[in-house]
Amino acid sequence: MTSRNYILNRVAVAIRATGAGREAECAAEWQSLPRHYDRIGKLAEAERLQLFDERLRHYHGTPIYGTGDTRANIAGILTAREKRVLITPPAFPKDWLPDGFMFIPDENLTKEQLDLSDGVLTLCTLAIALTGTVVLQSSREQGRRATTLIPDYHLCILRREDVVELVPEAISRLMPFKDKPLTFISGPSATVDIEMTRVGGVHGPRTLDVLII
Repeated sequence: MTSRNYILNRVAVAIRATGAGREAECAAEWQSLPRHYDRIGKLAEAERLQLFDERLRHYHGTPIYGTGDTRANIAGILTAREKRVLITPPAFPKDWLPDGFMFIPDENLTKEQLDLSDGVLTLCTLAIALTGTVVLQSSREQGRRATTLIPDYHLCILRREDVVELVPEAISRLMPFKDKPLTFISGPSATVDIEMTRVGGVHGPRTLDVLII
């Protein structure tokens, strides 16, 4: 049997496997897997934030620390970035939206409409300090995946208590949302060609700001 046939047969068995017996067997196999990696972080909150700050900057994202007035912080960031027309998820907190800007709720806007905006403003589920990653779920508070991939600018609001240290911690926290589409963002979109020339904005926003509150 070739390796290809072996893999396809395993896939076929997995697809056909139904019933409580097989589910119990799969659960037992999952529990028996060796896990010798760190599963719980050891850093204090200040150290976690510092690590997240370093890793996010490494990927050309910009961490910004809130002053306690989120509404004013958002206004200051958007003014500095010269952004005026922003897409927001339908359930984004209205009391955080400052005056002097146009905020358009995303009620199934077309790709063309999303592309005409200056950017998108969203919440997020959590962040991973070790990898400098922000995780968003598809929801009315954090937006559709298209909403956060098409606009050229993304301002993401992150609560400091939602910064975890390690990937396993993040996966554990994300289990309640495992049936929803999740987007993992490590810095703004970028890719490189064979000559290692970096190009931004190819697969998502060219600029990512993370407001830590």
